[in-house]
Amino acid sequence: MASPTFTPQSTDDFWADTDRYLVRYAGAGSFTPEIIARAAGSFLYTESGREILDFTSGQMSAILGHSHPDIVATVRRQVGELDHLFSGMLSRPVVDLARRLAGTLPAPLEKALLLTTGAESNEAAIRMAKLVTGKHEIVSFARSWHGMTQAAASATYSAGRKGYGPAAPGNFAIPAPHTYRPDFTTATGELDWRKQLDFSFDLIDAQSVGSLAACIVEPILSSGGVVEPPLGYFAALQEKCRERGMLLILDEAQTGLCRTGSWYAFERDGIVPDILTLSKTLGAGLPLAAVLTSAEIEQAAHDRGFLFFTTHVADPLVAAVGNTVLDVLVRDRLDVRAAELGAFLRGGLERIAERHNVVGDIRGRGLLAGLELVVDRETKEGSDELGALVTRRCLELGLHMNIVQLPGMGGVFRIAPPLTATEDELSLGLAILDEAIGDAAARM
Repeated sequence: MASPTFTPQSTDDFWADTDRYLVRYAGAGSFTPEIIARAAGSFLYTESGREILDFTSGQMSAILGHSHPDIVATVRRQVGELDHLFSGMLSRPVVDLARRLAGTLPAPLEKALLLTTGAESNEAAIRMAKLVTGKHEIVSFARSWHGMTQAAASATYSAGRKGYGPAAPGNFAIPAPHTYRPDFTTATGELDWRKQLDFSFDLIDAQSVGSLAACIVEPILSSGGVVEPPLGYFAALQEKCRERGMLLILDEAQTGLCRTGSWYAFERDGIVPDILTLSKTLGAGLPLAAVLTSAEIEQAAHDRGFLFFTTHVADPLVAAVGNTVLDVLVRDRLDVRAAELGAFLRGGLERIAERHNVVGDIRGRGLLAGLELVVDRETKEGSDELGALVTRRCLELGLHMNIVQLPGMGGVFRIAPPLTATEDELSLGLAILDEAIGDAAARM
């Protein structure tokens, strides 16, 4: 066996080793053909010397940009003091973060469980809901993404279901209320979400064996194409849950902590979920997630012996980072900044839409925007080829974009720059996107 010593590689050797040694984990997707050497602020820097504007904040996570000086300082200090503990031990950063998260939320959300990833937090939330209600059936949107672990994957319908055997029993999908592509319509052709919701739960009731535990949904479906349900929908959904003794779980992995222009996306709707999950944005790029619920639900779970014991539950290093994230969000008023920059971004996207007929729809909130590409605005017909061409051309011009391509809809760009981005950086990204769409449309 060869010794695992490190030797400098040529670029050709790097990609040869990629092919030989890495498991490909993104389905039909492939790795971006760049070797990233470092990142700072809103930009990535490649080994070849290219500068790439990051319009996805890493994996939609780095809300403070890359290598934020406050985060860097916290990691350097904390890793030298206290990084990891036995899961039954506690440290000050953990309790501080739990208390401070509760302070950002409406009553009765005040109990926190600190974990690592979004899938893990959703797994814990679903497990808690099943234990507390004594039931097992879970409802989620047909374009949902909640993670790739067992319960989370069973509640995920946008991708990754085929070929892995049975999902957890008792999982049901309901259609997402999509105003651009409505399935139930009024006499004027607009989405009739109330009729859609009533029909959805008629089907749920018909299929249920009488064991409905919870409904888990995203306030804005990100992997589902940046779909935001209309105002009033979530209040009506919560009422459907209450009528059936179900808990409402909101997954704010991508929308939580100021990205949408408010601390939490659910604030717009005047509701409070029974359980809230956070991840991505909480660690600003580091693996940190949380489940938050009421003292009543936590007590009921505890009384029933709630068990979610993981290697990195309540780790002090990432908890310290979470506290720093909250410090920066409050100090720099990044909720206000996200709202202002979101309006600036949307204005730029609307001007692009005026110039290019292949832009079918612009949607989202704050600094989570979606731009849907179509080949015909009347029929709303999409094109995988067009989306791929624009994505590739953006990268060539120095902009990293992420596109969602699902059956029945066009390619949708998820645009989620850091909350620390400047107007000049947004303008640069918009200019590149404008040029890329023009180039791709001309080729089509």
